[in-house]
Amino acid sequence: MFEFAAICLLLTLGASLIIAVKGPTIFDRAQAVNTAGTVAVLLIAVYGFLSGRPDFLDLAIIYGLLNIIGTIAILKFFRFGDLGDSDEEGSSKHD
Repeated sequence: MFEFAAICLLLTLGASLIIAVKGPTIFDRAQAVNTAGTVAVLLIAVYGFLSGRPDFLDLAIIYGLLNIIGTIAILKFFRFGDLGDSDEEGSSKHD
């Protein structure tokens, strides 16, 4: 059963990578990359169960958190063109 799930996840990963390369808009590509990251998390979890090592779930959780943070950073960069404080004078707004 887990082998079938792994094969389906690999097919989903391939489809999302095709959309990431040929997506019509940049936001479709960002969503496809996020989907590829989520599928990678699921593949890590399935591999952990197939190999009998449930400690792979810890790695999958950490990778999932990095995927969320990376997606938010990418979308913020596409929206605002910058990831940090864009104060031109170099001082913070709280001074």
